Amino acid sequence: MADSGHSEQVPQTLRTGRNLPMAILVGVGLLAIVGASLYFRKEYFIVFAVVAISAALWELSRALGRRGVHIPLLPLWVGTTGMLVSTYTAGPEALMVSFILTVAGVVVWRVVDGGGIAAVKDASAGVFAASYLPLMGGFVMLMLAADNGREQVLIFILLAVANDVGGYFAGVLFGRHPLAPSVSPKKSWEGLVGSFILCLAIGLVGAVLVLQINPVVGLMLGFFTPLTATLGDLSESLIKRDLELKDMGSLLPGHGGVLDRLDSLLLTAPFVYLLLSVAPDLPA
Repeated sequence: MADSGHSEQVPQTLRTGRNLPMAILVGVGLLAIVGASLYFRKEYFIVFAVVAISAALWELSRALGRRGVHIPLLPLWVGTTGMLVSTYTAGPEALMVSFILTVAGVVVWRVVDGGGIAAVKDASAGVFAASYLPLMGGFVMLMLAADNGREQVLIFILLAVANDVGGYFAGVLFGRHPLAPSVSPKKSWEGLVGSFILCLAIGLVGAVLVLQINPVVGLMLGFFTPLTATLGDLSESLIKRDLELKDMGSLLPGHGGVLDRLDSLLLTAPFVYLLLSVAPDLPA
């Protein structure tokens, strides 16, 4: 909380608990990195994705360590790289095969390191981590591999940003009715409506002007994104509440950890990929 000599900062942090100017600066910087990587070479975005997911795995490992659960990071990092790269180059089959190999590597690594109940807990948590992060990230690689992959990933990212921005401003300005007070007290039904409005606009404009596909697909993207993104956000909030954490980390000033930014993207990626996969079969 700011002291009396800096009272002008209170409105920026009181309702959200965040440093709003810093959050905006970091958010714009991340968008710039994503945009630049997509513009120059798709491979740059893959590197960015591998780094981001590896950082999120590290944060998750530290968080679970508070409960005496230690996930095998090295096989998860190796598996993340293999899953994302192979999915981009070889498609859905490669994603499934590399995921299975990653899970096997996690289990074997932990069992070799020592058996017992602790090994079962650690290996189970490692399998969850592989499913939660790199497997979901693989669907983004499937989008990226398409002929218009840059555009697909861009719309996917913008939809997630629209969900956050629309929900934030509508929640701050009009939020009165908590959405899930026992899980995330700051989320409101009014904020969810704001997410729907902005996502529907981005989905429609993106479908017509950027992807040049049936506008109905754009409206479907705009409708499903707030649902999956909110579910992803609430799921991570449940994990943090159980671990008694406010944020998963502090790598992104104003946002918390990397996983705090990826949570809404993770469950959204499969739905966006599936919807865009059927879009070519529909008339524009």
